[in-house]
Amino acid sequence: MQTVSIGGGLPVVIQTMWKDRLSFSDLEGPSGEKTVERIRRLQAMGCALLRFAVPDLEAAEVLGNLAAMVSMPLVADIHFDYKIALRCLDFPIAKIRINPGNIGGRDRVEKVLSKAAAQGVPIRIGVNAGSLPRDLGLRVDAGELSRAEALVGAAERELGIFDEFGFSNTLVSMKASSVAETIRANRLLAERTDAPLHIGVTEAGPLIAGVTRNAIALHALLSEGLGDTIRVSLSDTMENEVIAGREILNTAVEGSEAARERQGKRGGVTIISCPRCGRNSFDTHGFTQRWLDTFYAMDKTITVAVMGCAVNGPGEGRHADLGITGAGNKALIFRHGEVIRTIDAADADTAFREELDRV
Repeated sequence: MQTVSIGGGLPVVIQTMWKDRLSFSDLEGPSGEKTVERIRRLQAMGCALLRFAVPDLEAAEVLGNLAAMVSMPLVADIHFDYKIALRCLDFPIAKIRINPGNIGGRDRVEKVLSKAAAQGVPIRIGVNAGSLPRDLGLRVDAGELSRAEALVGAAERELGIFDEFGFSNTLVSMKASSVAETIRANRLLAERTDAPLHIGVTEAGPLIAGVTRNAIALHALLSEGLGDTIRVSLSDTMENEVIAGREILNTAVEGSEAARERQGKRGGVTIISCPRCGRNSFDTHGFTQRWLDTFYAMDKTITVAVMGCAVNGPGEGRHADLGITGAGNKALIFRHGEVIRTIDAADADTAFREELDRV
């Protein structure tokens, strides 16, 4: 298992969450190879942590076995039953996430903390607006607290318990489906503690809505130097969550000195592509979609242009290190605006791969 360091001003880490329940059959034979390959691909795209829901002890066993098969650090997401957390800690799990609103009393928390400390495993205190401790939820309903203040109160309460037991290997997340509440809660807690923060908007919706909401919230926080890990929660694929996270993080780096000092220079492939119109003669949408995962898995800092118009494409993408466009049954590959190859459209992917390897 690879080691990921979080907090203390280190670069922000991107994570996602596995979308389906795994069974032992998903770890065996061709299915197991497919599972491991997808995790490897996510890792290559820039995902540093992968979280799994663990609803019962069987799921804990499956996750424990998977953790021994991959180098990606895996995180166990636990609700309701502290015994599941204890079982997960018997395996090479990188982190445990618990929810203070439903994990149980102090004695149960103490048992989890004791075993996690012995194993050197960090714990994320995950507070959600939809599952606040009952007393705080009632105060929100009565108008005595804002939801952001209740999120912070729940996090501080749990941090206090952790501190009583001498457990400091922790980070905190406070998530709501509201952008404003998410931003406010994280700002408030950052004023009161130096605990590392995992940030994101929960239940943010499908691709467009979810990316929009997360982009607004995460950019605001990252630009202020807040946030140590991020997840763009989407009703969409894990790959798109990772891609969105990378783009939001890179945009924050471009626009904020605080983010730039922490993260360093923007890295990876920058994709510019034409939205397509009636002048289109090259399938920019199809080409970009086919190559998207490959671009984000590349260890190169370059700009790639996928343009739909052979007349304006090379000119509009002239700053790109490599670009492609087309006209009729021909495709044109260009570097910094200069056409270097004209090939049959059917050979576009093969020729583009050859030129991409040369960049």
